[in-house]
Amino acid sequence: MRIVLGVGGGIAAYKSASLLRLFTEAGHNVSVIPTEASTRFVGVATWEALSGNPVSSSVFDEVEKVNHVRLGHEADLIVVAPATADLLARAAAGQADDLLTNTLLMARGPVLFAPAMHTEMWSHPATRANVATLRSRGVLVLDPAVGRLTGKDSGAGRLPEPDEIFAAAIAAVAAGAGVPASEAAASEAAALHGKTVTITAGGTRESLDPVRFLGNRSSGKQGVALAQAALEAGARVRFIAAHMDVPAPDGVELTRVESALELREAVHRAAPGSDVLIMAAAVADFRPDRNSDTKIKKRDDGTNPVITLVRNPDILAEAVEARNAAGASGAARPSLIVGFAAETGDGTSEVLDYGRQKLARKGCELLVLNRVGTSLVFGQDSTEVTLLSPQDSAAAPAPTYTGTKTEIARRILARVVRELDAAVAVP
Repeated sequence: MRIVLGVGGGIAAYKSASLLRLFTEAGHNVSVIPTEASTRFVGVATWEALSGNPVSSSVFDEVEKVNHVRLGHEADLIVVAPATADLLARAAAGQADDLLTNTLLMARGPVLFAPAMHTEMWSHPATRANVATLRSRGVLVLDPAVGRLTGKDSGAGRLPEPDEIFAAAIAAVAAGAGVPASEAAASEAAALHGKTVTITAGGTRESLDPVRFLGNRSSGKQGVALAQAALEAGARVRFIAAHMDVPAPDGVELTRVESALELREAVHRAAPGSDVLIMAAAVADFRPDRNSDTKIKKRDDGTNPVITLVRNPDILAEAVEARNAAGASGAARPSLIVGFAAETGDGTSEVLDYGRQKLARKGCELLVLNRVGTSLVFGQDSTEVTLLSPQDSAAAPAPTYTGTKTEIARRILARVVRELDAAVAVP
């Protein structure tokens, strides 16, 4: 496929190098068209080296090839990332004052913009109107991610991660190249076809006596959303449900559990033969050292009962250890394990610090980090997560996503698919 990658003049331009690599490694021929301003952030030599094609921002280079007409006509897809407020305005107005805007006017295939700018710029009425104009013309304009921006503040305006842009771009080609909607949906639905995904959900309950238990506030909504997204992607889903406020989706292989020990046993049974294990359940860290056979009574002397807690097994870490040990023997175990962490900050460390520490301890490939608190995450329909992996770095930080739990589930599954594909590609 012939792709034009337009690069706007923003600090996020460095991320587009990773996007370019995704396109080229997938076998596509990419022509990069940076704006003049963007070359102050990433130089022309970088784009030429990574794409293997000559790079220019001027309509007066290689005039004999009529690039300002040819590139747009020949492109199967045009992706602009980052798309600055200025670039969106020029595209909406139909300006043609450089090679990129000329190429956009000549486009005959799908066009995708991935915006990146400061929050106030994104929310400004002029930008919103420009985005609405472009979308009304059939152009795909992604919503920016929410997270740390240039400087000390955070908010909406962060460039979506390269793998998200890549996935959206490929989907845009399927939708915009004459593929019937039903076939495009079928293609998307086949992303996990033939794969078995085991998902845990809900909150465990640790019995004190026949009446009482120690529990947590998990509703199971995120786990259910993950199961539904996996089913939609064509997977066979083994669903291990602790206490949930919502029903399990139809079509899963359902196992009901109550305590952490029951969940542990179910995971050890289900993990062999699974391609992916997603540990979304909120598992109690501790349980009472004994479970009374009779109801614990109030004492007439006014003394309070003493409940001693003991540590529950680390089910996620055990699953990783079992998988790694099985790898040497060739036994079927999940090639990808995704953990969840519900954290709060304190006077010692921030939420992200605790998440990174947990990722290192558990040894899983991905860790979905939630900042929890009053009216945050548990029982809510929307959430914010940071998706941690051992490959995170200052140059490629962990992405943060905000949205409904259904939207977040699809983002997590999209990352799972990419990780599985990358594992297959490694010789």
